[in-house]
Amino acid sequence: MKKNLEKIDFGFKKVNINKKEKLVNNIFNSVSSKYDLMNDLSSLGFHRLWKQELINWIAPQSHQSLLDIAGGTGDIAKLFIKTGGLSADIIDINYNMLINGISKNNNKIRYIVGNCEKLPIRNNVYDRVTIAFGLRNITNRQLALDEIYRVLKPGGRFICLEFSQVNNNIAKKLYDLWSFKIIPKLGKFITDNEDAYKYLVESIRMFPDQDKLSSMFVKSKFERVKYKNLSNGIVSLHSGWKI
Repeated sequence: MKKNLEKIDFGFKKVNINKKEKLVNNIFNSVSSKYDLMNDLSSLGFHRLWKQELINWIAPQSHQSLLDIAGGTGDIAKLFIKTGGLSADIIDINYNMLINGISKNNNKIRYIVGNCEKLPIRNNVYDRVTIAFGLRNITNRQLALDEIYRVLKPGGRFICLEFSQVNNNIAKKLYDLWSFKIIPKLGKFITDNEDAYKYLVESIRMFPDQDKLSSMFVKSKFERVKYKNLSNGIVSLHSGWKI
């Protein structure tokens, strides 16, 4: 059988498209136990504010179900339930990330090991779907967006929180300095894996900008697509509805 020789970005490198998922999984295996701590340190705590803004935009209601994709240790799902949502499922390809976030006393959250490009979920299930800082690690992002659209109920909403393109020159210089000089060294000190955080920093720079990602939403049939920048565009929230 002929091998697939198509290449894809893995940070600034190019790798065989069939290898990216395994490489990403290896990274999260290596940092899973310290992932939340590194999020706090590398973002100076801002990731908590950004995720709270995502939840504010969703405005959870007591009848709503959530699917959080690439949900890792579960902070989005936990916030959704805490803020009034009915139930939440977390899906992630990485078992170790899920294990490190399990809430043993919360029966409103379910944990699923699975791939966003082929969700093990029937059509039209969830009121809301989210993904925070996970879309850029997915091999076929357009296929993942198609799958998200499929599992949303008609009238459902999808929100993506992701690093984006900084729109302020001074902020961009400071952000680049922090990203390339400090974050990988923090990663080495905290997780003993500098390369993992080099990849994560590089993957941000290779990710589509705000307008391109909005176009991908439209291609997957989402309507009322919009985005808003946070922290001068260091991250953006993208929203689309299944009408």
